[in-house]
Amino acid sequence: MTPEHAPDRPRFGVEEEFWVVDATTRHTVPRAGAVIRRAGPLLGDRVGGEITEMQVETRTRPCHTLDDLHDQLREARTLLAAAAAEEGLRIAGGGTPVLGPMIPSPITQGPRQDLGNATFRGLHHELGMNAVHVHVEVPERERALMVSNHLRPYLPTLIALTATSPYWDERDTGYASWRTLLWQRWPVAGPPPYFTSEAHYEELIASFEAAGAIVDVGTVFWDIRPSSRLPTLEVRVADMPITAEESALLAALVRALVVTVLPLVDAGDRGPVVSPETMRLAYWRAARDGLGGDGIDPRTGRPAPSATLARRLLETVRPALGGDAGRVAAWLDGLVEDGDGATRQRRARERQGGLAGVVDHVVAHTAPAVPQESTSQ
Repeated sequence: MTPEHAPDRPRFGVEEEFWVVDATTRHTVPRAGAVIRRAGPLLGDRVGGEITEMQVETRTRPCHTLDDLHDQLREARTLLAAAAAEEGLRIAGGGTPVLGPMIPSPITQGPRQDLGNATFRGLHHELGMNAVHVHVEVPERERALMVSNHLRPYLPTLIALTATSPYWDERDTGYASWRTLLWQRWPVAGPPPYFTSEAHYEELIASFEAAGAIVDVGTVFWDIRPSSRLPTLEVRVADMPITAEESALLAALVRALVVTVLPLVDAGDRGPVVSPETMRLAYWRAARDGLGGDGIDPRTGRPAPSATLARRLLETVRPALGGDAGRVAAWLDGLVEDGDGATRQRRARERQGGLAGVVDHVVAHTAPAVPQESTSQ
């Protein structure tokens, strides 16, 4: 039995969120419903809507291997792109839109959305954010919460690795992951607290509900959370990657982190205590400078190159990656050499002339090319 098929490697899966883009103007447009109707017969329950009418979500089924996960991601992107092309549209990855009016965001309709509008008010005006969510099978709630404690110090590095949101409202923010900063404004978002027990978690959720800070458990937007509908721990810190390979390799890295810390949890280790102030600083630095700058090591509070922190993470989880280690290491080497997603988008703007060139770059790398005649409708 190869390491990739070892029984102690839990199943994992991915949810990806995409922008719907007009093929001619390159503007992000509120036409997700048309794309979902086209893609539904092709993808079934693996495709659905999101909070705004500009976004489409796809999801994999639970996977044992990286190859299976990558294949499902590529298939979903290919079919979704074909469905979009039939409507004269494209799909695009990335954490924030590049072109098109964004404020107020066109929220989908329904009682839950109405309650969200009433609860979060102006925050719902700026919901143009896409992420990738990695689910790792950890069915026991308290065990999952202790894993969350151990994963907290690595969250800023995952932000730096996957930063793809430099643009907002048709301008360069100067940040690599502007989406990370946007999320911090929600009352229950960002890095999760340090949990002492399952009872502690339940007490916090009850207090949020009593304060009117959440609509339901689905609006607990922490960057790690126990899934409310699946027997998984959900890691949702990362900007939406541009390529399917990046999403798959991020998922492999996250699963390896979970596998690495589970024996510590089972031995009674609740994880390192990192102060909220240090986590906030590390988040800000990772979001601002991405992989090419200095980050903050949450364990020490001291600056260090983000690439160095990423290589330390890789070495920590290398045994748990098994046969996937070479692919993940090559991905990291490529990011260090070629730049994170934000850097590549800025380079596309310089080379291809303006923000339309950025959209073309992102669309071209999100899904396989679509025949030109399919976009002339």
